[in-house]
Amino acid sequence: MSTRKHTALPKAEILIEALPWLTRHHGRTVVIKFGGNAMVDEELKAAFAQDVVFLRHAGLKPVVVHGGGPQISAHLDRLGLVSEFKAGLRVTTDEAMDVVRMVLAGQVQRELVGLLNQHGPLAVGMTGEDAHTMTATKRYAEVDGERVDIGRVGEITRIETGAIRALLDDGRIPVVSSIARSADDGHVYNINADTAAAALAAELGAETLMVLTDVEGLYEDWPNSDEVISRLTASELEKLLPDLASGMVPKMEGCLHAVRNGVRTARVIDGRVQHSILLEIFTDEGIGTMVVPDEAAPGRGERA
Repeated sequence: MSTRKHTALPKAEILIEALPWLTRHHGRTVVIKFGGNAMVDEELKAAFAQDVVFLRHAGLKPVVVHGGGPQISAHLDRLGLVSEFKAGLRVTTDEAMDVVRMVLAGQVQRELVGLLNQHGPLAVGMTGEDAHTMTATKRYAEVDGERVDIGRVGEITRIETGAIRALLDDGRIPVVSSIARSADDGHVYNINADTAAAALAAELGAETLMVLTDVEGLYEDWPNSDEVISRLTASELEKLLPDLASGMVPKMEGCLHAVRNGVRTARVIDGRVQHSILLEIFTDEGIGTMVVPDEAAPGRGERA
């Protein structure tokens, strides 16, 4: 009996540590951007699905937004179509857009919905096209001060949250592919998933935006140091933006947009760590970088 008590006690302590965070987040919406290694590693994918279902059963309302860069590139390669990037954005021809749409809505989203639904009839897949959830306009890249046409890449002009709210009210987990139709020309556009998740979080009035990445968070002084910034305000982040690596810019711009538009916290977390979402939301330490509005009180104790 003493051995059983001994092995069970740490589990109880972990649950008790989670209690204040469970209380704080109960009934709140959490938007999670799913990307990076977590999308292509089988164990990480399964752990991600478990985390999201845990949030749902813990009384939160998770919404998942995903891209699919690696899968899109692989499919384009198989078809002999060249992947070209300008200013960090994929040049998306009409032909490539057909592939983007098919891979995101027909492959990545379906797989994620399947993983979540192993735990019950929870996940419902949709794209930004459904019920006008996202409306877009054509986006141009800027290269050396020149405006460059990069094809079917869009930026969001409007968000309609009705369909997502209806699913959340029904206890479902919306899984949203980041593509949207334009009201201007009727074309479907590819939207950066970090940007889409941030816009959706703001419009839903989410408690938190979580962005999964392939790094530990935002580094204090990369590459000289691998010290991760645990917490920073919107203004502090804005000062850092010009010096960030190009891959981090849309993620951190998304975090900035979210906290400046009503989202209480935005976090960049390491998707290579199993159960990183639970570690970030339900432990005192957290594991990534958390961005808060300027008016938020300082201190790590406010981490969640």
